[in-house]
Amino acid sequence: MKEITQLAAELGRRLQVLNAHVTAAESCTGGGISEAITRIPGSSAWFEAGYVTYSNRQKTEQLNVPTELFETVGAVSREVVEAMVRGAQEKSRAHFAVAVSGVAGPDGGSPNKPVGTVWLAWGVGERVFSEVQHFPGNRDEVRRQTVKAALEGLLRHAAGEISNQG
Repeated sequence: MKEITQLAAELGRRLQVLNAHVTAAESCTGGGISEAITRIPGSSAWFEAGYVTYSNRQKTEQLNVPTELFETVGAVSREVVEAMVRGAQEKSRAHFAVAVSGVAGPDGGSPNKPVGTVWLAWGVGERVFSEVQHFPGNRDEVRRQTVKAALEGLLRHAAGEISNQG
């Protein structure tokens, strides 16, 4: 918890230097990323919006994720998190965004997507970056590691923007 709070605070400092905003589109974390960010006093200066889109229907309705993606690649996929991150940026107009979708467990895993499989995507302006992680542990541990990875990725991308400015 303390480490996640420190990451969120550092993210806020970096975004304030950039005069930029961030948004989060969350599935398996159920709002955990947004909660970590808004735990920081003054986060309203740099946090734009959080979207908790747990169902596929809400991913489509709130973030414009094409419904055919769920049938072809599934909700836990590169294509879906990239669509989620783009949708969150479009809706919120934030320069930075993160999106996550995964199998936190204890059920729901498959041979191709076992429990602990999480796709993450980051939007930085027009660019989108994504990766898959396989986190060990129980449901709470998978969710906590996902929040941490999401914030660490935002920090890396914000740091890249800072270095590009000066």
